[in-house]
Amino acid sequence: MPHFPPILFAIAFAALVVALTAVGRRLPVPPPILQVIAGALIGFLPWVSVPHLEPDVVFFVFLPPILWAAAYFTSFREFKANIRPISYLAVGLVLATAAAVAVVAHMLFPGMPWAVAVALGAIVSPPDAVAATAIVSRLPVPRRVIVLLEGESLVNDASALVLYRTAVAAAVTGAFSLGESIVRFFLDAGIGAAIGIAVGWLIIVAARRARDPMTDTLLTLAGPYLAWIAAEALHVSAVLACVSGGIYLRQQLSTSISPISRLQSRAVWDLVVFILNAMIFLLLGLQFTEIILTGPAEELIPLFRIGALIGGLVIAVRLLWVPVATLLPGMLSSASGRPEPRPGWKPVFLVAWTSMRGIISLATALALPFALADGSPFPFRAEIMVITISVIMITLILQGLTLTPIIRAFRFAPDTAHEAEWRMARREALRRGSEKLDDLAREPWVNGQDVAWLRSEFGHRLQLLDEDGSNRTNRRLLRAQTIEAERNMLVRLRNEGAISDEVLRDLEQDLDLDSLRSGVGDSH
Repeated sequence: MPHFPPILFAIAFAALVVALTAVGRRLPVPPPILQVIAGALIGFLPWVSVPHLEPDVVFFVFLPPILWAAAYFTSFREFKANIRPISYLAVGLVLATAAAVAVVAHMLFPGMPWAVAVALGAIVSPPDAVAATAIVSRLPVPRRVIVLLEGESLVNDASALVLYRTAVAAAVTGAFSLGESIVRFFLDAGIGAAIGIAVGWLIIVAARRARDPMTDTLLTLAGPYLAWIAAEALHVSAVLACVSGGIYLRQQLSTSISPISRLQSRAVWDLVVFILNAMIFLLLGLQFTEIILTGPAEELIPLFRIGALIGGLVIAVRLLWVPVATLLPGMLSSASGRPEPRPGWKPVFLVAWTSMRGIISLATALALPFALADGSPFPFRAEIMVITISVIMITLILQGLTLTPIIRAFRFAPDTAHEAEWRMARREALRRGSEKLDDLAREPWVNGQDVAWLRSEFGHRLQLLDEDGSNRTNRRLLRAQTIEAERNMLVRLRNEGAISDEVLRDLEQDLDLDSLRSGVGDSH
């Protein structure tokens, strides 16, 4: 059989990612589902060697930037405002799911130690943030639903990993202390969060001294890996180190680096996260195929059935937990005389149904040790691997394929809160800029014509804020077409030799920034 050199395989892999993304945007099937299916099909090709995934590599390569980016783009204000329901999902639901899975696994596998059963529960308990946001964020859903799902994903990995490591340690050594585990959880969380904040602070200090867009971008890319390495070296929560570092950096970055640095960093980060997400789902499909090809059918079929049962169990636990966790605080607040508004059943169901498993479950299953402290094989390791892959595939395909039609059937009302806040903030910023212009107009170095031009621009922007939506849309379309005409003229001048490529790049950047400022940045 022919074997491709690694470089050709990498190029083909990248081309497949691009093709699936292009196709996914034109099909009702979410790109993550297409990527998983494509990965599974590639695994059946006779000349493709499925890569062996080392758990440490999976954790280190994929998780730090994905967690950091998720935290960076999460609204800290809304995260704090919803900390109680997020805690119910990220801690309470993880423990409840792990307990339910452990009980069922202990019943289905006679002889499975409780510690191993709990480890399996911890492996399949945390939903995958990548899969959820990749699907839900493309559709019109209430903002609070996205906040809850994103907030849950920032914390549930940490709680699941602490439970996982405690269970594995108990299985390997045969010793377990509940009090020590609780203390360890809070120590891991606190020290891990402090490490992330410290790394974020160092990035800000270095960026302020460097004052270079390329350096700023590289610093933000290095941040999550530095936080992860430092936390792992101290044996504390590397997940919360990345989460806290991303949140801290977002709070400080607006005043610490230049606008061009922020634009460049955002573009690079979008590309990095996109590639990592696509690779995750392709690798998930490849691992599923590897299990099918390497395992005896008479052993795999019963395990797939058990995996389907446990997959249904984790879905059912969430469907029961989310409504109870939603209604119980409202009932308690009513009893205390301070009733809280109850959300409608549609957003509650949507949060309950969005529970796809992914890379965290795969990596933790791969990280299971091969032997116990006495040298004997780790019990039921192979079975746990098959069950984990089954749960991932069932939740990802079943829920991933049904989320889009469910959301469209619910017909959620447009969320106007974001638009209102945007208009208010823009008006206040323009007002403060106008006041600053009035102060500067008295300076001897300021040209009166420049002041008049800027005042006219401020007035024009305020006028745009007072227009209705249809007028703004028409104006954006008009501006988009004029910008495109300017861009075409610049290209024509470059093609005719009247200007250099360097001049074209400089002027084109001005047009791109103008497009972003005018709200027509997506025009082509």
